[in-house]
Amino acid sequence: MTCYKGKYHDELIANAAYIGTPGKGILAADESTGTIGKRLASINVENVEGNRRALRELLFCTPGALQYLSGVILFEETLYQKTASGKPFVDVMKEGGVLPGIKVDKGTVVLTGTDGETTTQGLDGLGERCAKYYAAGARFAKWRAVLKIGPTEPSELAIHENAYGLARYAMICQENGLVPIVEPEILVDGPHDIEKCAYVTERVLAACYKALNDHHVLLEGTLLKPNMVTPGSEAKKVSPEVVAEYTVRTLQRTVPAAVPAIVFLSGGQSEEEATLNLNAMNKLKGKKPWNLSFSFGRALQQSTLKAWSGKEENVVKARGAFLVRCKANSEATLGTYKGDAKLGEGAAESLHVKDYKY
Repeated sequence: MTCYKGKYHDELIANAAYIGTPGKGILAADESTGTIGKRLASINVENVEGNRRALRELLFCTPGALQYLSGVILFEETLYQKTASGKPFVDVMKEGGVLPGIKVDKGTVVLTGTDGETTTQGLDGLGERCAKYYAAGARFAKWRAVLKIGPTEPSELAIHENAYGLARYAMICQENGLVPIVEPEILVDGPHDIEKCAYVTERVLAACYKALNDHHVLLEGTLLKPNMVTPGSEAKKVSPEVVAEYTVRTLQRTVPAAVPAIVFLSGGQSEEEATLNLNAMNKLKGKKPWNLSFSFGRALQQSTLKAWSGKEENVVKARGAFLVRCKANSEATLGTYKGDAKLGEGAAESLHVKDYKY
């Protein structure tokens, strides 16, 4: 059997290519109820459905923002929510030329036989969930696998289990019309240098593409969401140019040219740091057969959240902060960001959370 050739074949290729349009990227607004609760708690806002909806409406309905986005990843609750005036969020996105996506994994659990490494749950019933989400308007999906760098980590067992979990998820998504985002996140936690991160990222990505091939996944109808190659959180930082060099080299060695776009996670970098690193990658000369873009959550929302603080009178100011970050990252996908986005409150602060879960 060759790769997926079912009824969604052409649609998957078209949607993956659309999400990878240069100048556009993805807003990850798929925080679980617990995770968005932590974000809301940081600005003293209660974690209730109305406040979660208000935050998402603030983002999705920011005038001018959707022109910089090609996709928005939603949590299941948000896929079915409406604006205060009764318009489904899915319709807001479609009218703005943005594809709705959906988080489909059920979080991580400890992988037995390892020293605290994890695997991701959610394959049971995934086909039925994907069919339901497609019917509700979703056109792509996200599944996060998590690996860590340690003295003996990631283990071969963790690399293999997570790669095969991602591949099975990807095939199930494609059979149900959803473009799968393949996300093998290697946590930034630790004192390791950039060389170590590059080595581990190569091993992990090579294993993922072997698994995707074994499962006959249509690569043209997928996206990759990897970590940037950086030093560990407890190591000395390096310049965006060095991050770009190591990251692009790692991708060149592992990611097939058939993949239309690579949409980076921010991994706890500050808003500005993530943008500068992405910009440096797009300025770098050399072979880059895929579009290099973003799928940022915290790195698109932090200064917006602080500006809003849950107050109606701050909505315009908060939307201004969000628009600044969307535009800056759009420019970074083209390598034209000048570092001139006026830094909103929180734009330069580290967003690193050890052993990050959501």
